[in-house]
Amino acid sequence: MSKPELWVIAERRLDHVEPTTQQLITKAKGLAGDHFSVVTILLEATTDHLEDELSVYGPDEIRIARDDRFPTATDAELADAIKQLVDQYQPNSILFGATITGRSIAPRLQAKLQTGLTADCLDLRFDDETLVATKPSYGDNIMCEIICPDHRPQMATVRPNTFVAAPAAGAATVTDSPVTFHPVDRLHVTAATPVVNTATTVGDASRVVALGRGAASAATIDSATKLAEKLGGRIGVSRPLTDQPRFTHDDQIGQSGNTIHPELIVNFGISGAVQYLVGMQDSQTIVAVNADENAPIFDVADYGYVGDAQAFMTALLAQFN
Repeated sequence: MSKPELWVIAERRLDHVEPTTQQLITKAKGLAGDHFSVVTILLEATTDHLEDELSVYGPDEIRIARDDRFPTATDAELADAIKQLVDQYQPNSILFGATITGRSIAPRLQAKLQTGLTADCLDLRFDDETLVATKPSYGDNIMCEIICPDHRPQMATVRPNTFVAAPAAGAATVTDSPVTFHPVDRLHVTAATPVVNTATTVGDASRVVALGRGAASAATIDSATKLAEKLGGRIGVSRPLTDQPRFTHDDQIGQSGNTIHPELIVNFGISGAVQYLVGMQDSQTIVAVNADENAPIFDVADYGYVGDAQAFMTALLAQFN
């Protein structure tokens, strides 16, 4: 008897696979154990070979549907193609990245399948064959577990950078599964030009200078900007600083912002509330600078300095000069 299937929907970013896909494959492998078969679903053009970017992460199978219209297809057309594959293979669960694309395709598919969808998850586990999805709720003050007991497939979107991608041993089986491309008749696409945001996001940065309420002055922010440039990184902020015009929700780190795991994060004036820590505690090296020696941020820091944030930045910048 074949194992129930746990699917990861591969997302395309221009000519490559969006990194959240590899992160989800790694998590799915950990969830599956010996009970589930991890299948990556890939929609690509006939001349593409994006499966080469997926096989190293160890899915049991990479199932490919090919059509030269997929790279420029609408989200509705992509959801229709995935629906055809679902009808054919009847997976137990389906995972999407909670990216702009994933957040658009997943609910379209959910509506077609009349099943459940848990959005923007921070953790996943199985209770027998029931997917238990954990996500923040009630203004991010509590974490809740959501299940879909009566319908299949179970579906979830997962916040990017929640999990870490890791190569896995074993060669994936690659199979082709033809689908019928159904154009959306009411749309007339005259041209399709990919739009690329060339600015590095705080979620993509390998080095982050993080600012909190205790480092919110204009002078400190200017110094932090210079420090981020010297480090080749980007500024991130805790929730209070998103009220300033210089920052947006895209710069926020934490439970209601971005989950990050850079190689280095230097925290200035951040006390370390649990809502913030959950978004950065898996960083490789954590440095904390805070005037309060009892700040919770020091509990997770690899290196700590009790003192003034501006003075620390000034001294650190001097080292670059």
